[in-house]
Amino acid sequence: MEKKQDTKEDDEFSESLLQTLEQQTNWDGSPMVKYQGFWYLKIFFRQELASYKHFKAKDSDVILSTLPKAGTTWLKALAFSIVNRGTIYRDIDQNPLLTCNPHKLVPFLVAFKENKPNQLDKPNDPRIFATHVPFKALAYSIRESACKIIYVCRNPLDLFVSARLFLTENKLEKDHAGLLGLDESFDMACEGTHPYGPFWDHMTGYWNAHLENPRKVLFLKYEDMKEDIVFNVKKIADFLGCPFSSEEEERGMVEEISKMCSFQSLKNVDKNGYSIKGLFKNSTFFRKGEVGDWSNYLTPAMAERMKKLMEIKFQGSPGLTFKI
Repeated sequence: MEKKQDTKEDDEFSESLLQTLEQQTNWDGSPMVKYQGFWYLKIFFRQELASYKHFKAKDSDVILSTLPKAGTTWLKALAFSIVNRGTIYRDIDQNPLLTCNPHKLVPFLVAFKENKPNQLDKPNDPRIFATHVPFKALAYSIRESACKIIYVCRNPLDLFVSARLFLTENKLEKDHAGLLGLDESFDMACEGTHPYGPFWDHMTGYWNAHLENPRKVLFLKYEDMKEDIVFNVKKIADFLGCPFSSEEEERGMVEEISKMCSFQSLKNVDKNGYSIKGLFKNSTFFRKGEVGDWSNYLTPAMAERMKKLMEIKFQGSPGLTFKI
């Protein structure tokens, strides 16, 4: 009875709250709402609020955070493989990554259902969850507990191109007649009007949290991971308190995990199915995964505009830079 009452109160609160919030349409036609300075996809907003209110973090939990298309799927595969390596690598042929998309193995916190707010209280230890919300929108229990947070960010130009192509393939608004042009979409990105944006506030929020407590928040860059994945796999394991033993390294386990979680390996797994409430085609999570692919879509003038924008927005976050 108490859970039903909580659900009713959540519904009433979210509905009344929506009436007070600024609303905007994303360039692909998806409705968004602005809450505490950030834009959320309206389709997920109620569940985001439920997660913030009800999720109870354990000290052993691992929270993976990214902006959409910043390396989320890759990070899920890596974290899952690293923390579960004791069981899944005893018999490599039984590794669930051979048959399951990483999104089915590591749920988003938005997977909360309105009538089952505690459904993520699974017995697994450590539990691994993912989110796209900004640092200040994480559940209080996540920020105040001893659980670990891993954040991956990506060059905003590649981020924009990847997100645009992904949403083009996965239209959330089926009746939407068309999409905004590239120039108009890029304008919105530069204004910070995009899901979970502005991107600069999202990135600096986690960057500053990392500087304040590096044992709590690990901040990684997609480009660095592409350049040296073996180094970063060991870095993630060290951060999570489960470093690779000398025996594991001699057996080549770090390289094995890196290969198993590579773009080439993951793109052929369960590629005909759907993930995340059946909204997104598995095949669209893996396009190219390249660094600098933005140059095939955006003009030098766009790149210069983004470069100047980042210089301004990252001024108060020394050390946070991207190569363009």
